[in-house]
Amino acid sequence: MESLSKGSRGGFAELWRRQVGLSQPRSVERLIGGSEVLVKRIDLYGKLDGHEGCVNAVEFNSTGDFLVSGSDDTEVILWNWATRTKKLSYPSGHIDNIFQTRIMPFTDDRKIVTSAGDGQIRLGQILEDGWVDTKRLGKHQGRVYKLAIEPGSPHIFYSCGEDGFIQHFDLRSHSATKLFWNYQWDASSNSDRPVNTFCPHHLIGYNGVHITGLAYSKKSELLVSYNDELVYLFQKNMGIGPDPPSVPAESLQKQEQPQVYIGHRNSQTVKGVSFFGPSDEYVLSGSDCGHIFIWKKKGGQLLRLMVGDRQVVNQLEPHPHFPVFATSGMEKNIKLWAPLANDPIPLPDNAEEIMEANRQGREDRSRITLNPDVIMHVLRLQRRQTLAYIERRYTRADQDSDGEDEGEAYIFGLSDGDSSEEGLNNRECNIS
Repeated sequence: MESLSKGSRGGFAELWRRQVGLSQPRSVERLIGGSEVLVKRIDLYGKLDGHEGCVNAVEFNSTGDFLVSGSDDTEVILWNWATRTKKLSYPSGHIDNIFQTRIMPFTDDRKIVTSAGDGQIRLGQILEDGWVDTKRLGKHQGRVYKLAIEPGSPHIFYSCGEDGFIQHFDLRSHSATKLFWNYQWDASSNSDRPVNTFCPHHLIGYNGVHITGLAYSKKSELLVSYNDELVYLFQKNMGIGPDPPSVPAESLQKQEQPQVYIGHRNSQTVKGVSFFGPSDEYVLSGSDCGHIFIWKKKGGQLLRLMVGDRQVVNQLEPHPHFPVFATSGMEKNIKLWAPLANDPIPLPDNAEEIMEANRQGREDRSRITLNPDVIMHVLRLQRRQTLAYIERRYTRADQDSDGEDEGEAYIFGLSDGDSSEEGLNNRECNIS
C-alpha cells in the first residue's frame, strides 16, 4: 500500500503541475505511463474476434488509433481497438499463413504490407471507394516472418526470409532489390564481416539455438529472445567484436554480462519480445505455458504473470502512447490489456511452479540424445514433408500467378468465390 500511495501522490502532483503550466505533457506521460502501480493493475480489456485461424501478427498504427492483424486464415483485419470493433477486412491474396502485417506511415492508414509462409510480400491499398486493391510486390524462397519499415518513410521497407536474403522495397518502384545474403562469414576475409556481434557468452559457437525475437530500446539497448533459452538485454557497449569464436576466454570474463529475464519458455513457436512503457521500463514476452511475462527491465524482477492463451502466447504489441498492449497466440482472437484493476494484482500463487515447469522443459529437451539411425529417419521424414509442402505450395501459386502483378480488388470483408481455399476458414491452429 505504501508504494501505491507514493505512486498515486506522485501522479496527482505531476497532473497538478501540468494543469498550472509547470510541467511538460511528456513528463506526465513518462511518470504515469511508466508507473509500476499501473503495470500491476493491468488486466484484460477485451477480445477482438473475427479471424478463423491463429493470429500471428498484430500492430498498432503510428497514432495508436487502429490495430491491424494477420492470421493463418490469410485475412487482414483493421480494428478500432478502443471500441473493439472491426473497421474492415480483406483477403490478402496470400496462399499460406500470414506472419507479418505493417501499416505504412503517413499514408492515412491506407497502405498495408504483409508477408507470409508462401514467401510473398504483398501490398493492400485501401481505395477511396471502399475497395481494397492487393498485389504482389516480391517473393522469397521460403517463409517470410518479418518486415521492417524505414523510420518515417511512407515508401521504403525491408523483408527477411528463410532464404537468407534481405530485400529492399520502395513502393514508388515496381521491383524489389536484394541487398545481401545473410550467410556464415569467413573470418579470414574482411569482406561482408559484421561490425559487431552480441551474444551471451555461453552460447558463443553453439548452434543449438536461434533468435526468434529482437527489439531496440530508446537507449539503443538490444533485447533478444532465443528459442528454448532465455531473454537477454545487451547494452551497446557489450559487443564482442566481428568474430566471437576468436575472442580469448579471459577477455570474455572481463566483459559485463547481459541482463537476463527468466521464467518463460520459448520452444514450440516463433515468439516476439518487446519493451513496454514510455521509457522502455519493462520487458514483455509470451510463453509456451500460455502466460504473459512482464519483468522490470532494470534488475529482471518478474512483476506480472497473466494467462494470455489456452496454449501459447506468441506476439505482444505495445500501444505507441498508452499503457496498453495487444497479444495473440494459438487462439483465434486478439486480447487487449490495460490498467483497469481497482487494486494491484499480485503474482499467482503457482508462479514458482509455472516457472519451474518451464525450466524443467528446457533442461529435459537439452538432455535428449538420439542415435544416428533415429536422426537419419527424422531427417528423411522431414525432407519428404518439406518436398510435399513445396510442391503443393508452388502448384497453387502457379494456378494463381496469371495476372498476379495486375492487382486484385476486394470490397471490405468480401471476396469472389475463388479467393479462398477449400476448408480454409475451418483451419485449426497447429504448433510448428
